[in-house]
Amino acid sequence: MKKLIITRLSLALACALPPLAQSQQGLTLKSQSALFPPPSAMSDELPLFFEADRVHGRPDVEFEAEGNVRLRRRGQAVSADWLRFDKPSGEFAAHGNVRMERGADVVEGARLRYNLESEHGSMEQPRYTLHKGAEPAGGPQPFRATDGRGRAERILFEGPGLYRAERAEYTSCGPGQEDWYLRAGELEIDKGRDLGVARHATIEFLGAPIFYTPYLSFSLHQERKSGFITPHFGSTNTGGVEATVPYFWNIAPNRDATISPRLMTRRGLLTHGEFRYLEPGYLGEARAEILPNDRAKDGEQRSAYFIRHDQALPAGWSGRLNLQRVSDDTYFTDLSTQISKTSQVQLPSDVVLGGGGSWGSAGGYGLTALVQRWQTLQPDPLQPVTPAYNRLPQITFTASRPEVVRSDFDFYGQYTTFDHPTLTSGTRLVAYPSLNLPLRLPYASLTPKAGVHVTRYLVDTNGSGYADQDRAVPIFTADSSLIFERPTSIGGAPFLQTLEPRLYYVYIPFRDQSTIPVFDSAQQDVNFATIYSENQFSGWDRINDANQLTIGLNSRFLGADTGAERLRAGIAQRYYFEDQQVTLPGATARTSSRSDLLAAVSGAIAPYLRADVGLQYSTDISRTQKFNASARYQPAPGKVLNLSYRETIDTLRQTDISTQWPLGLGWTGLARWNYSIEDSRTLEGLLGLEYNADCWGLRAVVHRFATTTEQASTSFFVQLELTGMSRIGSNPMETLRRNISGYTRLDPRSPRPDEASASYY
Repeated sequence: MKKLIITRLSLALACALPPLAQSQQGLTLKSQSALFPPPSAMSDELPLFFEADRVHGRPDVEFEAEGNVRLRRRGQAVSADWLRFDKPSGEFAAHGNVRMERGADVVEGARLRYNLESEHGSMEQPRYTLHKGAEPAGGPQPFRATDGRGRAERILFEGPGLYRAERAEYTSCGPGQEDWYLRAGELEIDKGRDLGVARHATIEFLGAPIFYTPYLSFSLHQERKSGFITPHFGSTNTGGVEATVPYFWNIAPNRDATISPRLMTRRGLLTHGEFRYLEPGYLGEARAEILPNDRAKDGEQRSAYFIRHDQALPAGWSGRLNLQRVSDDTYFTDLSTQISKTSQVQLPSDVVLGGGGSWGSAGGYGLTALVQRWQTLQPDPLQPVTPAYNRLPQITFTASRPEVVRSDFDFYGQYTTFDHPTLTSGTRLVAYPSLNLPLRLPYASLTPKAGVHVTRYLVDTNGSGYADQDRAVPIFTADSSLIFERPTSIGGAPFLQTLEPRLYYVYIPFRDQSTIPVFDSAQQDVNFATIYSENQFSGWDRINDANQLTIGLNSRFLGADTGAERLRAGIAQRYYFEDQQVTLPGATARTSSRSDLLAAVSGAIAPYLRADVGLQYSTDISRTQKFNASARYQPAPGKVLNLSYRETIDTLRQTDISTQWPLGLGWTGLARWNYSIEDSRTLEGLLGLEYNADCWGLRAVVHRFATTTEQASTSFFVQLELTGMSRIGSNPMETLRRNISGYTRLDPRSPRPDEASASYY
């Protein structure tokens, strides 16, 4: 056997190498970058590139290389001070400054044994960096939030993208930052499944162990995977100290389930389950909770369920199912940590079926069927809640068709059976056909409309005093408007200003309706949404008599280049030419000749500053009835200040302040104070801090709010977010998003919110 000695070798090896060329200086390559293609019989094999200062042996069988050794194959590369390669088996051993590259991953250590074909091997004393990308980027890659790194006593390569590290450390902190580590007796990493599994694992934060578990699985890049989610810990004054350990089951890309046992020291163990699904033709979710033995309620069993399903049906039809039930009246006030839940007193359950089609070239029709029942909660016996009417069923038909006798035709029809445990029940049939004639010019429009509202009542008397009856009410309206425009400028910026006067006239003759039961009608507030409506009552049990004219004026400022609306101002008032005669039972008829005056201004009044102001003013008594003012200043993600004031005469006066604002050095302050001046008490308050480091974030939040039972609920949230690993503690995100309008969850890798790449909620 000839001994091969090469002073600097650069070649490509395949299954069999051709003979090297002879020269006067010995055996050398003809070209330092020469590529030796594989034999034709092995043309599907990948070439192997090799460089070294010195080589001993036979390249087609076995050789040793020393000095700046580099061996590479597509997707894999190794460099070392010394390497021995066995060509038939594809296995090599290396030591001395060993660096192994597999795709974008880099592993460095003292010694390495590896098989290029099976991609199995081991390395001693490794330091590893695992990048999210699967392929190398052609050079060193920067460390990103989705990457991980660490050390171990030994690492095993177990196939493409598979690693097993013994006595290992893992972190998503960048090089040079050692804020937190996951230390594990054994760490398995499966990049193909985006899965990490640690056994006998301890999380060390700022040098101190804060969490231990014999088994921990986690997503490498915070993507969906089955396993236990990081436990949540917290405290409430109704439940005591709480701990929740959720388990997430990633059934399929479009289906998942979460089971969350919640242990409360004052009440016991509440188990929450949630199932979600999404298909091309349907989607939905189901949630259920059960507390078998509530120690704070003498061992009472408490439960709740919520089901929602949306279904697409053939021919453009669709269906919806919504079911909600709780076991008792104080379920939300005792067990929920959200004011939106604790204030719920009416829980609907309904089934809806709907569809429609075209009618003529531009018209259409729609049909909706609804069955609805309510569960009415009575959390405070001193403030009883009147149950709502069940609808068993309600069928609504709408149709429209333009150019009918040179007019547009609209039809509204409805059949409803109202059921109530204590009040009058009955059936109502509604038919409301109408014709309108739109007359439009570029600068003006006039739309007269005429219709007749016909109603039939079939009443279950049962001593109620009501009887079956009919009602027919003709309705006439005329809606007209003008549009004036002019160019203008504000602060040197060009704008287009509009001036838009509007007149809306309604005539409805009086019909005595005092003997008609009230199933779903109520008095509507006077606001910009209702002042241009024909009926001041919601529902169909009362149709107001009307001989009235609404006069309004709007002005808008539009960007001269984009046409985007920057600012809007409006004013409106309704004038009555006759006294009111139709009222709700027990209500006093209006005698004034005009409604309250409405005024509003809304829009961006300065860079990053938006304001909304609304006023309802009684010109009869020269007094403000309602006043709302709010402003939001948001110069950057993570910087927001909200201010608002609400007032209703003799009823409500509230201030509301909320903010998310950087304090410096990575700290951000969080606060909300909703205060009732009328009652001299805080309705809802929140105070918290966020800290965003390079690879972790910390949130601490105290939240307190008044419940419907005039009591107060207090919750405390602490959450440590380890980027790329997990979140430890109770999650305050839903509370923060609801309390601080414009709240931005910042990437923990962005310590300054104004420089952060933020996600808006």
